[in-house]
Amino acid sequence: MTGAPFRSAQDVAASRRNAAPTSMFLRMLVRAAWLRRGRALAALWAMIVAAAVATAMLNLYQDVQVKLGREFRNYGANIMVVGKDGASLPTSAVTQVESVLRGRGLASPFALIVGRRNDGQPLVVAGVDFDRVRQLDRWWSVSAWPSRPGQALIGIRATPEIAPQGQSFDLTFRGRSIHLAPAGTVRTGAAEDSRIFISLSDLVAWTGVQLSTIEVAAYGSPQEIAGIMSELSQSLPVAEVRPVRQIVEGEARVLGKTRSTLLAATALIILTAALCVLSTLMGWVFDRRRDFAIMKALGASARLLHGFFAAEAAVVGAGGAVIGFAAGIGIAAWIGRVNFHAAVTPRFSILPMVMAGSIVVTLLSAIVPISSLRRIQPAAILRGE
Repeated sequence: MTGAPFRSAQDVAASRRNAAPTSMFLRMLVRAAWLRRGRALAALWAMIVAAAVATAMLNLYQDVQVKLGREFRNYGANIMVVGKDGASLPTSAVTQVESVLRGRGLASPFALIVGRRNDGQPLVVAGVDFDRVRQLDRWWSVSAWPSRPGQALIGIRATPEIAPQGQSFDLTFRGRSIHLAPAGTVRTGAAEDSRIFISLSDLVAWTGVQLSTIEVAAYGSPQEIAGIMSELSQSLPVAEVRPVRQIVEGEARVLGKTRSTLLAATALIILTAALCVLSTLMGWVFDRRRDFAIMKALGASARLLHGFFAAEAAVVGAGGAVIGFAAGIGIAAWIGRVNFHAAVTPRFSILPMVMAGSIVVTLLSAIVPISSLRRIQPAAILRGE
């Protein structure tokens, strides 16, 4: 019964002995930072800037890719699904394409024929789903969209020949005619300006020709788009799936340059911050060489001095990371709202990465100052030499 209190007292005494060096170490860190708070704040500010920029760039890294991809989708499809050898696609093709996309894009069916005017002149007629086209081809300049069966959207170059006064007109295909009323005009600067667009249901009822092309605007990175194309090829073996190379290559080029710019800017600012921290820590060592000489004279080992200085640098890095992370989240949100008019989702999962990176930067910056501690000669410095 007498042993338990005695062991408890031993444990308390041991814990106090273990806590004493730790407490002294922390007080020395705080006092060193306070007495030379100017240099400490300079190093801290450099790390705050570096951590803020890194946080903002890492938050934007994924969001920029997604948002730029959506901006590119405003310029039309990046994948074409067409029947092999000019054959029609099955009526379920649109449903199959949408099941592959799973909300990662838009699909719009097309059917093309060559009809004839009353004077026998040929004219390309496209059967489309106007609701889908309005979503997929937002870059089209349309005066008015068809709203009921029997209406047509006429290309701006075809309008003077087909309906210069906005009057109704007839088209024929293989001996069958259709009477159409113009609803509006479309201007794209491409082949659409010379075509006539009617609803797909009107075209099928008129000609019996089924859809032959599906335009797809898929979201995602170039790798994800390539994966979607592969899935489409497997899902529709009767179709040929090919990219719209001008859109895909342009998108990949812009995304690549944007990511490179973000990473280069981040690396440059982190390097600048590291140089600032290095300069500050070198001045810190020079200002405190007498303190380190006294510590050496009192028996402090080189390992202890190095650990003490590295701990000071790590504290600066950790403090800068926490403050810079909060600032970087705000900067990323501001950039997203100003440039993309959309919120950037804060990614708190990158905090450990920013924290570790900031500590590593400060420790690397401390290598040269720590090496200079070895050259401190206590006797010479304490004599004032």
